[in-house]
Parts: sequence; structure tokens; C-alpha cells
Amino acid sequence: MGKILLACEESQAVTIELRALGHEAYSCDLYECSGGHPEWHIQGDVTPLLKEHWDMIIAFPPCTYLSGAGAIHYYGKKAKNVPERTRKGMDARDFFLMFYNADCSKVCVENPRPLRMFGLPAPSQVIQPYEHGHPVQKATCLWLKGLPLLTPTCVVEGRQSTKIAGNWFNKGGKDRQRNRSKTWPGIAKAMAEQWGPLV
Repeated sequence: MGKILLACEESQAVTIELRALGHEAYSCDLYECSGGHPEWHIQGDVTPLLKEHWDMIIAFPPCTYLSGAGAIHYYGKKAKNVPERTRKGMDARDFFLMFYNADCSKVCVENPRPLRMFGLPAPSQVIQPYEHGHPVQKATCLWLKGLPLLTPTCVVEGRQSTKIAGNWFNKGGKDRQRNRSKTWPGIAKAMAEQWGPLV
């Protein structure tokens, strides 16, 4: 069994699935974990951990300043604080690439479709929650190194878009952003079951 780092994963969704298969998996985030297993969670800066040996790294870096959904802040009448937002976007890009270029033979970096202006490499594949048992559309990109494409496990119909204003996925509140970034259980299970046996 392998030693696996789940970077920027306070939900511990994938960590729990990998632990269930016997792996030594650790989540790491600046926040306390919400997955119920603080004994598997490293709270703090993930950067020093990348100097350690890991058999696999799966990273979920923040997408606030990289996502294509933020294009409205750069162009048109609603554009504001463009230089400051661009600087934060460049910092986010460098943080993303830190995982993508990590000294590890098996790496996955997960994020929404990024803005082209930041020059990130093309993703290896685009997955959807509805391919893994959830009746929801939310395109998610995976950048893979040393790992095969994730195979759909349970394709479902009746797909609801997460872009519908006011639906369950867009409820306000201080935890809205964190809730939107949590990994879908079906996707977490697929990552563990398909990639876990490779380490």
C-alpha cells in the first residue's frame, strides 16, 4: 500500500476512500478538516510536504483566481481591480504548477476550466459528477501524470446544472465557496478504486 498526499482537501473525501483500501493517506489544508478524521489531517502549509516522498499526490488547489468563471472580473463593464486580481491569479497559477511539477511519479491536479490568460497546460481529461452517480453537471478538469484517465463508474440521467441561480449548490453563506469545492463522493470513490491499486 502507498503513502498518498491529498493536498488542499479539508473535506477528506478521497482520503477516507483511500484509507478504506488500506493506504497511508493524509489530507492537508490550511483549514481544519471537516471529514471527521483529524488523525489523518495535516493542518498548515502544504509546501514543505512536497519535499517528502509520496507514492501519489492528488491536489485540489484553490481556483478562485484561475477559473474561467471569473472572466467577468477581467472584461466588460463589471471588470474591477484587474491588476490586483491578475497578480493573485499568477500566484494561484504558480501554486497549481507546484503540484503539477512535483517530484512524484503519480500526480493528479483537479480544477475547473482555467482562464487561458494564465497559460496552464491543457488538462488530461474533463469529468462530470453525472459520470459517477450524481445527477449534476459540473465540468471538472484533471491534469494527470503517471495515472490513467478516470473511467466513468455510474452514468446517470436527469442532470441539473450547478449554474442555476438559487439552486441548492448556489446557496449563500460564509461556507458557500468551500461547499462548492468539495469532491463528489462518487468521484472520490472512483479515484481511490482506480488509482489506489497503482501505488
